Amino acid sequence: MPMQAEEIEVLLKESFPDARITITDLAGDGNHYAAEIIDESFRGQNRVQQQRAVYAALKGKMDGNHGDLHALALTTKAPD
Repeated sequence: MPMQAEEIEVLLKESFPDARITITDLAGDGNHYAAEIIDESFRGQNRVQQQRAVYAALKGKMDGNHGDLHALALTTKAPD
């Protein structure tokens, strides 16, 4: 079943409570989203570390064919 943007944001806020999070439904189908997550916890981490933290926050929702979320384009960074 497709996920709603609000569901993705709730999962991310659990792990990144102080983050600025923007979720965009790219195709209008509930399966292809873009997420921008700006959080202090990303400072000093490389892009792979940041993305792993985001995938962990999604609690298996992106687990290939078994996940509820098909595609998520990520932009992650620490605040300026």
